[in-house]
Amino acid sequence: MSSTRTLICAAAAVCALTGCGRAPAAASGKKMIVLGVDGMDPDFLEAHWDSLPNLDRLRHLGGFRRLGTSIPPQSPVAWSNFITGLDPGGHGVFDFVHRDPATLAPFSSMAQAEEAQRRLTIGNFSFPLSSGTVRLLRKGVPFWEDLSAHGVPVTVIRMPTNFPPLGHKAQTLAGMGTPDLQGTFGTFSYYTDDPAEQRDRVPGGRIFHVNVADHRADISVPGPVNTFRTDRPASSATFHVDIDGAQGVARFDFGDTLMILKSGEWSDWVRLRFPLIPGIKDEKGIVRLFLHRVHPYLELYVSPVNIDPTAPEFPISTPASYSSELAHELGLFYTQGIAEDTSALRAGTLNHEQFLAQSQKVLSDSLRMFRYELDQFRQGLLFYYFSSIDQNSHMLWGKYEGELLGFYRQVDRAVGETLDRAAPDTTVMVMSDHGFAPFDRAVHLNTWLMKEGFLALDDAANVGDEELFPHVDWSKTQAYSLGLNALYLNLKGREVNGIVAPGDEAERILQRLTDRLLAFRDSQNGEPVVKRVYRPKAIFQDTYLGNAPDLIVGYSRRYRSSWQTSLGAVPKEVIEDNTQAWIGDHCMAAEVVPGVFLTNRNIRLNSPELTDVTATIFKEFMLTPSEKIKGKPIL
Repeated sequence: MSSTRTLICAAAAVCALTGCGRAPAAASGKKMIVLGVDGMDPDFLEAHWDSLPNLDRLRHLGGFRRLGTSIPPQSPVAWSNFITGLDPGGHGVFDFVHRDPATLAPFSSMAQAEEAQRRLTIGNFSFPLSSGTVRLLRKGVPFWEDLSAHGVPVTVIRMPTNFPPLGHKAQTLAGMGTPDLQGTFGTFSYYTDDPAEQRDRVPGGRIFHVNVADHRADISVPGPVNTFRTDRPASSATFHVDIDGAQGVARFDFGDTLMILKSGEWSDWVRLRFPLIPGIKDEKGIVRLFLHRVHPYLELYVSPVNIDPTAPEFPISTPASYSSELAHELGLFYTQGIAEDTSALRAGTLNHEQFLAQSQKVLSDSLRMFRYELDQFRQGLLFYYFSSIDQNSHMLWGKYEGELLGFYRQVDRAVGETLDRAAPDTTVMVMSDHGFAPFDRAVHLNTWLMKEGFLALDDAANVGDEELFPHVDWSKTQAYSLGLNALYLNLKGREVNGIVAPGDEAERILQRLTDRLLAFRDSQNGEPVVKRVYRPKAIFQDTYLGNAPDLIVGYSRRYRSSWQTSLGAVPKEVIEDNTQAWIGDHCMAAEVVPGVFLTNRNIRLNSPELTDVTATIFKEFMLTPSEKIKGKPIL
């Protein structure tokens, strides 16, 4: 250790003599707090300044601007713009969903798991001889890596698209993109003996039909795939429920823990163990339970199995011990990247009030962690991310304004605590990645492509909600959609069954698609469905365009690609009313859903964008980023 310190001191002395020590000296003592509030909308703020006194105070201390969002305005894309100071062509994230052109299979744009390549098989068991990895797919240098390399203390909490987390010297906790223990973005379980419940699978969850005998039921919670077995079964954790219908309560026996819940009650965090190799290896996860009722039928919700921050199976923080340190100080907390269970509300396994209660637990976890980090902050940069306004806006926008305002008010109080406790020389910024708009009409873009002659089916009757193009005739298909804003040519030499020749033919089809999309009208009301059509190769940097769609569809306000479109289905109708619980969205044209920027310093840039916030951070610490970024300082 002493020799390491000697080398560090010697290196510092050399830097000082050669002049490279000036940047750390200029940055020393600087203090900046950035609150990233996903989905905070400028129109909503302007309508409610009187109810948000601390955000109002912040804008009068410095300023408030609408913040230009990314193209497309999806959270992984937008936060990647901010993280790197680059556009999607510079960081390689273009949508929540990318596709493999060789198979047309969708995959997450944020991270990819790769299993160990070398294994030893003994009977039914397969043991890895090398490490598996989880690979971050976002490219570019995160701003905090440059800051910490220059000696700036940095803490980055729950930054989206930072799983597995990068932070060689920074303290970081991963955010959006962090999976549950099953490797999904969040899969809940619901258990009932109600014979009227006929479903087994719903988007974002599974429904299990249990047998209640002698007032007792066995509950098996699915966990990760057991890669130590050659047949690769799903692992499971089992516990028992004893039911007292007369009292409306149930006792849960987890083996080493007993717990009693009343009907309508949430549990605290419960640890579950998923055996992989009996007596040798298991994985640990944490869940929260909600007991709907025990009479006349058992109805039990179990949250997605979150990674246990005290014993994470995947890396979720830097240093690796940091998540455990946080849990030691704060207790267990949500580690799943998108923790508000909007899928359970969409499926009806949580009702409106129960979803709000679950969402409030997510925010309470977050606020407890935020206050802890605020207590620890002395100098350098603290970035803290809040998810609650975004996820609740999806479910409350335009219909439950008072309830949404309640979440805004809680974030507003966090802003007030920041302003009250920050030293006068601390730069405080509040930013959002995008705003919000109503989602009234769902566009089946693949169906539109079929009607316009760009996509063909093997039989015109084979329309429906089946995913991944099972009935598409690729020999007659020129274009298809997968993801929320992406449109691809069926390009020869790139797609597995491509027919469109690169060059002049591709250009003619792209132009015709653009013209037809801009002329696309809703037959119900005559309104334009598409506001903008973007050409990634024309507007983005060209460093990482491998996963770029050929066109990005920027929908008009109130319109969005349907859930079916995002996974390659071709339903019967072109446009339908959105009748789901998910009623607000932002996957539209960028100018429809700008974000917000507020600060306690004077603003000199009238129309800032996300990459300008990145440039502002570098400017405040008097540092030059290691790669050329797009933004310019706002302050």
